Formats: sequence, structure tokens, C-alpha cells
Amino acid sequence: MKVFTKEEIKKSLLLYAITDSRWLKTDEKLINVCKDVLDSGATFLQIREKDLDPNSFAKEAEELRELCNNYNIPFVVNDSIEIAKKCSADGVHLGQSDIKGKNLRQEIGKDMILGISAGTVEEAKQAEEIGADYIGVGSMFHTGTKDSTRILTFEDLKDIVNSVSIPVVAIGGLNIENISQLKNTGIDGIAVVSAIFAADDKKSATKKLLELSKEVVYGE
Repeated sequence: MKVFTKEEIKKSLLLYAITDSRWLKTDEKLINVCKDVLDSGATFLQIREKDLDPNSFAKEAEELRELCNNYNIPFVVNDSIEIAKKCSADGVHLGQSDIKGKNLRQEIGKDMILGISAGTVEEAKQAEEIGADYIGVGSMFHTGTKDSTRILTFEDLKDIVNSVSIPVVAIGGLNIENISQLKNTGIDGIAVVSAIFAADDKKSATKKLLELSKEVVYGE
């Protein structure tokens, strides 16, 4: 596990890639695709593989952790603190259902990155209070990744950004066509799944998404 500073975490959220092997072609391996994605500009990687058994998930996580170490970018595990610790991930990302009644900082330590999903100002404030390093906010658009999600307005997103002092990354149905709509919301980055992993040319898609993310976050 690499220890990232608060500023490094904030900067790394610019283009946040979340894996989903269900989108890959039969001849594509996740580790190879992720290498292409990192080569093309992704700044953060989360493993999120809902269809894998725990052992297979842990194996993939270990490989991706080593890969991200080579690129010096944060690698976090979705949902599982146990697997995040086992593979020495840089952090873990948890949903609202995963944080109830837990002392998360006690479980993961002070140095591991903690990301928490939030869809309201109240959830965002609570996430900050319990020690989150960043918040994933969404869904911003309809998405095929989750079956039933509430779609937030841009005003909802702005309200959440303004309610906390930690970085916010937008998520949910984001792609090359709609990311630019998030300009002036104050977010620190965009998180994507299918926009990268379902793309025919994943390198090209990643490069374009990075360019658009810079426009949204930095006004470039």
C-alpha cells in the first residue's frame, strides 16, 4: 500500500476508472485492458467485479494493485475491506449499506484511502464526518451498471459539493457525450465504467475522456 497525501488523492480523481469485466470481449483480459487504460491517462482505478467469486476477485485485485503501483496511481477495492487489506490496496470504496454501524477508520487505519458513495447532502456530510477522503456522487445519468438508481440533478450535485470540504467525483452514466454538462459544478473528477470498458477502442476512449475531464474540472 502506498500512502497518498490529501492533495494527491484530490488530483488523482480527475479520471476515475471502475472495472467491469462483463463489458470485455472474450479475448480481452482485465489486467491487459487496465494497462492500456492507465497508459492512456486514467488517474485512479477501482476494481468492481460483481460477478466474480471472492477468490477470483482477490486474485484480480492483487494483479491490479501491482499494476497501479507501477503507475503510481491509487488503487481501491469496491465494497470489501477484507480483500482491500489482503491485497494491500491503497484504499476501499464503500456504499451506504456498507458503512452502517462501523468504525471504518478503526478497521482500515488512518492511511488507507476511504471513498464513500453519497446521493444526498446528509449522506455526504456523514461520509466526511466518519473520515472519507472523497465522495462518489450519483447517479448523474441513467446507467446500465446499476438497475435502480435515483438520478440527481446538477443542482443536487452542486449542493453536495458545497456541503463538504473533501473532494467529490461524479458517477453514473457518464460518457463522452454528456460529461461536458458537468462544467461549473465544482467536482474534482468523473468516474466511468462502460464509457471505457465497453468501448471498442479503450485507449482512444480513455484519452478523450481525460481531455473532457480536464475541461470540466479545470476549465481547460
